[in-house]
Amino acid sequence: MTVRVLVVEDEEHAARAHAEYVDRVPGFALAGVVRSAGEAARHLKSDPAVDLLLLDLHLPDGHGLGLLQKLRSAGVLCDVIAVTSARDVDVVRAAVAQGVVLYLLKPFTFSMFRDKLDQYAAYRAELAATTGDVAQTEVDRMLGTLRSRGSSAPLPKGMSRETLDQVVAALRSTDRGLSASEVAATVGSSRVTARRYLEHLADAGSVDRTPRYGGSGRPEVEYRWK
Repeated sequence: MTVRVLVVEDEEHAARAHAEYVDRVPGFALAGVVRSAGEAARHLKSDPAVDLLLLDLHLPDGHGLGLLQKLRSAGVLCDVIAVTSARDVDVVRAAVAQGVVLYLLKPFTFSMFRDKLDQYAAYRAELAATTGDVAQTEVDRMLGTLRSRGSSAPLPKGMSRETLDQVVAALRSTDRGLSASEVAATVGSSRVTARRYLEHLADAGSVDRTPRYGGSGRPEVEYRWK
């Protein structure tokens, strides 16, 4: 069964990217994109068949967890993945307490995003395959699907998650393509190092490679966040 997803994100570029990501993951379909807590509440009232919220926590008309609390009080029981830059441990604790099933920190790659949705799909598949009363082992198996794969796929040897996040942030901060030299200057690395991370992102399907013409010599490759 297809999972219908509502993206709740106020930043236009991020909202568009998250919507495109949803469309690229098999088994998921975009139910809509809203830019505020109020819009989210109205959408869910008119479309109660939404299965999953991709919820930014910093919204222009209130905190995402405040929205979630109101939705739960109104009987809206769709699942929630927090998609946010909020790293405060108290916010994470409050999110878990209010039933957020997964927590994805910005910035992230498409492969990291897909990994979270795959975890959620595995959880729903376990639920669908289980009927009646459950034993402890079945409960453990169902909840384990949300945690067993880790936060993202392992990186190639010699690459760090921190540097990858910096490269992703540099690409997502602009609508134009960046060269390896430009990314290197932004993140404070060598051109060779920046190019290695950019090629990793391109191979993962998160960025597009295009030649940049101008000047003499061979064209430079530029990388643009999808």
